[in-house]
Amino acid sequence: MAWRRSLKAEKRLAEAPPPVVSGVPVRMTSYGSYVLETLLTLLAVSVLAFVVLYGARRVGVGRPTPGLELVGRLPIDARRSVVLVRVARQIYVVGVSEGGLMKLGEMPATGFPGTDVGKESFAAVLRRADEKQEREEKNQEGA
Repeated sequence: MAWRRSLKAEKRLAEAPPPVVSGVPVRMTSYGSYVLETLLTLLAVSVLAFVVLYGARRVGVGRPTPGLELVGRLPIDARRSVVLVRVARQIYVVGVSEGGLMKLGEMPATGFPGTDVGKESFAAVLRRADEKQEREEKNQEGA
């Protein structure tokens, strides 16, 4: 029964007058209409995605947050590294691996050397910061 209904619907569509474009009647096959519908849908989704991404960029989505700065990075192997992150007035030493992040230590950021990433090696920046912290601890013990 259902196939009889679909045959009747096809006959009605075949008997319907063809659409007119610029005064010329155009008869589209069902395949052609599906391709056209797919292309129009793809175009609509692409335009919508562009508008959403453009609007999100204008609002500021994806921009780095102020107060958080990468000071240095030392890759240990392909999946692990140690990074120095400045947050407000504190420098955090963070271990990064496939298992997640782990805080390894922290030190005050006041007078921290080498805040420009790329100008010095990570090891040199970390060594100087560690030496400065040791000197401060010795000065506090001696005072």
